[in-house]
Amino acid sequence: MKLCIIGAGHVGLVTGACFAEVGHHVICIDNDQRKIDMLAAGKIPLYEPQLEELLSRNIAAKRLFFSNSVKAGVDASEVIFLAVPTPLRADGTVDLSCIEQVVREIAPALGAYRIIVDKSTVPVKTGEKMAEIIQIIRRHNAASTLFDIVSNPEFLREGSAVRDTLHPDRIVIGSSSQRAIALMRKIYEPFSAPLLITDVNSAELIKHAANSFLALKISYINMVARICEANKADVKKVADGIGLDKRIGRGFLDAGIGYGGSCFPKDVATFIAICQQQLGRPFGLLREVQKINDTQLEYFISKIRGALQVLEGRKIAVWGLTFKPDTDDIRNSVAVALVNLLISEGVIVQVYDPKGMEKSRRLWAKTAARFASSPLEAVQGAEALVIATEWKEFTSVDLREVKARMQAWFIFDGRNLLNPSVARQFGFSYYSIGRF
Repeated sequence: MKLCIIGAGHVGLVTGACFAEVGHHVICIDNDQRKIDMLAAGKIPLYEPQLEELLSRNIAAKRLFFSNSVKAGVDASEVIFLAVPTPLRADGTVDLSCIEQVVREIAPALGAYRIIVDKSTVPVKTGEKMAEIIQIIRRHNAASTLFDIVSNPEFLREGSAVRDTLHPDRIVIGSSSQRAIALMRKIYEPFSAPLLITDVNSAELIKHAANSFLALKISYINMVARICEANKADVKKVADGIGLDKRIGRGFLDAGIGYGGSCFPKDVATFIAICQQQLGRPFGLLREVQKINDTQLEYFISKIRGALQVLEGRKIAVWGLTFKPDTDDIRNSVAVALVNLLISEGVIVQVYDPKGMEKSRRLWAKTAARFASSPLEAVQGAEALVIATEWKEFTSVDLREVKARMQAWFIFDGRNLLNPSVARQFGFSYYSIGRF
């Protein structure tokens, strides 16, 4: 099929490349001409495993194209996917102005039946607002061309987005139009996954409910970790015991310094705001999830203060800056927040991240942060090491060499990445989350 993706960000690029990979002809639209030129040359402005290879292969196969013209995308496509930003406002609601602007650009270009698919993360009740957008389209389109609106939320995870898109665990299609549903089924025919057909409101709710539940699991295990520390128990063993229950599962039960990124904080805040402000159903449980997450970093920093006593003037190495491994995304990264806190207390911070260095340099170009080219360079002369992101690379670093390069031997493992007994065998004072 001929598909158009409007928005060449993380979701749009991965979605477009994966649709092309299974045989569809895809045109990706973005208003940033520099980005379009880069993509057309087979280069991507972000890091995502397998994506650049996928991009190059499908450009060469002439199944994937790029343009800055919405009209060109609409003219060339049967189905138009919206993958544009939906940023969070200060009050927790979502700014839908980008979606509304794109619809205004799409409307004059409609000359035949089209499906407009909302793949951006939008709040529940957006389906009702779509009725207003439909009226905008009709006002702009004198021919009153037939079209349908579909909600098709994405569930990809940064770092495994290509795999999640090509091998999804479910596909959700929200629509009341049988014509639209039939075409959406055709698009997803090459993908082997359960396909759930529902109404638009339910499809939108699934996305926020799913992410909020995952955030809940993270905050839950972080609170359990605090209880483990008070009781000298091992949170990893406790999580294993909980996770063996098939009704619960082991995923997202790893204690650490809290969740971050572009999705969980935003989706939880949005769900809370929508439930209270629009639906009149306050979601107190999610407010507690937020509270635990907001205090988890300070809980961890207190371990560093307690062990080192004085932070000002200390040299501390930090491994990890991205909000999770296998991405270069530092948006709402707890690791970045940790570095900022250390800097504010007068710490000389030496940082290293496998993929997040370039973006981080823009944050700390004029601060006390020093950028290292490797984990070992980061610990040179340091009095303590903080592990803030669970990159697999960090598990293979020789602790003997780490110790030889440091001035004092403290490790604060914010992701429970290392083996405590091994670290202590090398002579480190080792602190983690919920373990002894």
